[in-house]
Amino acid sequence: MPQVTNAREALADLAEGLPPPDMDPITFEVLRNAFMTVTEEMAVTLRRTAYSTNVKTRGDFSCSVIDRDLRVIAQSGQPGHLVSIATTIPASVREIGIEKFRPGDAFLVNDPYRGSNHLNDITCFAPVFVAGELFGFVANMAHHVDVGGASPASLGVNTEIFQEGVILPVTQIAADGAIIDNVMNLILANVRPRREVLGDLRAQLSANAVAARRIGELIATHGLPTLRKFCDELLAYTNRWVDLELRRLPQGTFRAEVFRDDDGISDEPIRLCIAVTLKDGQAILDITGTSPQVRGPMNATRMQTRRSLTHILRCLCDPRIPNNSGFLDRVQCVGPDRTVLTAESPAAVVGAFETMYRVVSGIMLALHPVLPERLPAAGKSLVVNLGFAGWHPRLREYYCYMETVGGGDGARPHKDGYDAVQSEMQNTENAPIEEVELNYPVMIKRYELIEDSGGPGRFRGGLGVRRDFWFAEEECSFSILSDGRKFAPWGLAGGGEGRVARYVLDPDGEARELPSKVTLRVPKGGVVSVQTPGGGGFGPASARDPAKVAEDVANRKVSAAAAAGTYGVKAVR
Repeated sequence: MPQVTNAREALADLAEGLPPPDMDPITFEVLRNAFMTVTEEMAVTLRRTAYSTNVKTRGDFSCSVIDRDLRVIAQSGQPGHLVSIATTIPASVREIGIEKFRPGDAFLVNDPYRGSNHLNDITCFAPVFVAGELFGFVANMAHHVDVGGASPASLGVNTEIFQEGVILPVTQIAADGAIIDNVMNLILANVRPRREVLGDLRAQLSANAVAARRIGELIATHGLPTLRKFCDELLAYTNRWVDLELRRLPQGTFRAEVFRDDDGISDEPIRLCIAVTLKDGQAILDITGTSPQVRGPMNATRMQTRRSLTHILRCLCDPRIPNNSGFLDRVQCVGPDRTVLTAESPAAVVGAFETMYRVVSGIMLALHPVLPERLPAAGKSLVVNLGFAGWHPRLREYYCYMETVGGGDGARPHKDGYDAVQSEMQNTENAPIEEVELNYPVMIKRYELIEDSGGPGRFRGGLGVRRDFWFAEEECSFSILSDGRKFAPWGLAGGGEGRVARYVLDPDGEARELPSKVTLRVPKGGVVSVQTPGGGGFGPASARDPAKVAEDVANRKVSAAAAAGTYGVKAVR
């Protein structure tokens, strides 16, 4: 059996010293890749059939397969959805009762206190039956452009979750393979862009249908007993691999204290206390000392906080480790309830990602002394949520648009930071100007990198982005839910800070500075400028290669004045 022996050896080589699974390794690898392919085909289906820019272009969604024991077997998509689907689906299934599911059923849930991130992230899940027997569930989570509430894109500075939009407990949306019209109509009556929300929900249902069909084909080929044995073996194998990887990391407790600007209601900074303990193959995030739960929407649930450490460990461990419950269950979040990182209902949470991004960069700051060659300086540490809504004069209907804006990534120990990206815990794409202007009554007046926004250093921080929205045709309501105006992204190892964020109304005229959390009326002809932070630098600026400085000046990333004053390099364009 030379092929089996070689396959077993190749599988063992994935992680040195790790015993292979207790089943035929060829079948194991075939099924492991097959299940990942299922989630990837779900993603393609969802993206190609969705209506909103947020899903079809920016890719703000994730897809999962869950077995009958409510364990995540495979997941693809956004790092920001790690742990969330693995929390939401088991809680939802237990709430209904697993024996009550029937073929053709589908359900929605977006309640953060049942495991969602915020109300915009709607999870759609469905049972998978083969020959009348339940294999498990397929699920996808997608960020919807709007779910109602007081402000466009559901991004208001609210004090309760009830003000943030329509709350969906575990809600049946389909039976016998058909959409339940009354439920769908109830949801659509509470949102601004009915056409886009309907299109995205139908895309989510379609993605699950494709996944269920593919799983049925796998069962027809390999048999249900083999797939169930595979699920057990995959999770056990992943668990052993994660245990090995976590023990290879520096052991001990590592601390940092970082801040967010405010909650949008009070000017008081939000303190985030972080203590990461790595010991005996376990990872614990202790948030004791963090600011109490706030009135504004910057609160996060314990699940979201746990996910921030899960994401960092996912990056530090071997990238070949599969995304499943064998990894996700290794991380705990401890500390008191009712802090800004362990909020309880009915706290507003739509700004949780802005808080979580700072937690992620804070974890990297805590671990940097023991992993100095692996962790970057702080990036923009923001999602930069914005949305606007109003009357579309060409389509003669009410519209609503939502996007996030990239910025500077932190410089790395051996490379400059990336420009104009979503850093720390997201990999969504920037929305193209052409698509935005084609579909909405807005012009992007300026879209450019911000010169000198990256923190100076031996390796320069990535540059922030300026994106100016010009409403030449009609007035609109514009919402910003962000942060980053007061506390700059820090540098490491002697690197300098990145530039802070700015939000400006009428930047070429009155230039009125806006808070980072606001909803305002923009008059016809008005312009809102969103300017995101740059990343921190790594290493002293004096150690930067003068040729690199000259190249930055030529590319308009660094001004000639900054080159001379900060780097001591005379350069001209």
